[in-house]
Amino acid sequence: MYAIINILGQQYKVQGGQKLKVHRLAAEAGKHVELDQVLLVSNGSTVSVGTPTVDGARVAAKVLAHSKGDTVLVFKKKRRKGYQKMNGHRQAITELWIEAILGKGEKFDASKSTAPAPKAVKAAAPKAKKEAAPKAAKAPAKKAAPAKKAAPKKAAPAKKAAAKKAAPKKDSKN
Repeated sequence: MYAIINILGQQYKVQGGQKLKVHRLAAEAGKHVELDQVLLVSNGSTVSVGTPTVDGARVAAKVLAHSKGDTVLVFKKKRRKGYQKMNGHRQAITELWIEAILGKGEKFDASKSTAPAPKAVKAAAPKAKKEAAPKAAKAPAKKAAPAKKAAPKKAAPAKKAAAKKAAPKKDSKN
């Protein structure tokens, strides 16, 4: 069984148990959403095409994570004019897990979800501090290396003599 749905102006072919990356949705990670803009539903033998949507058909999905897509580079150039402009863009995306395609009057029980656990957001800075502190406490005191003797300082170079003044110009009025 599959369906074609419209999410934020883009159409996707989905079926149960599928991961899908779409433009950012307003739902929180771990929450269930129902997508009601179903354009077509097929269950193998019959195909229902909506005008523009199929009445009562919905798709149940779970939001797994919010992230950013790959970098898209935009490069503009005008030849022979010396104009170049480089710009990058990362689209905000939402990862969905398609739970089920629901017909008219059907309900989805969120307790019977087959979705994987949502991805946890990692905090890199606090984790690094926690790891650094135990290492310092566990490490035995190391013997100090013998101090290196400072190299003797070189004498400052002699100052250069002042520059000579230019000779006065001669008059050539003869």
